[in-house]
Amino acid sequence: MKIFKVLTLALVLTAFAVSAQAKPIQPAHVYMFGFTASFKDSVVYITEIEDVKGAWIESKTKFLLNRENYSYQLKEHMTEQYEQPDRVCMVFYATSKKKIEKQLKKLRKKYKELTPLPTEFHFRVIELEQ
Repeated sequence: MKIFKVLTLALVLTAFAVSAQAKPIQPAHVYMFGFTASFKDSVVYITEIEDVKGAWIESKTKFLLNRENYSYQLKEHMTEQYEQPDRVCMVFYATSKKKIEKQLKKLRKKYKELTPLPTEFHFRVIELEQ
């Protein structure tokens, strides 16, 4: 009987912990741009700021879910279009245009010569698997 009570209590606590976690939300849009650099090449590429509608953000932490997949999209593009598979690709994002422009300005100050990536590249929304 005591084991049954302990298991029931554990089950209730587990259900409570799962329901208390932050739920991902799907905002109207997320602004993001990509940055790619290489240790073998001095050229640093940067994409334009894009309004990516439908990207998922963790409501509590404001963390972009599947962020690594957005970076991988840029890496794939650099590998296929420019034959440069050794590039390090990063994604910067914000929920407001003002914040993302501030991040871009800070990056432009740090790297004097940034080469804009032609507008043929666009981020595709990563659907959240439930």
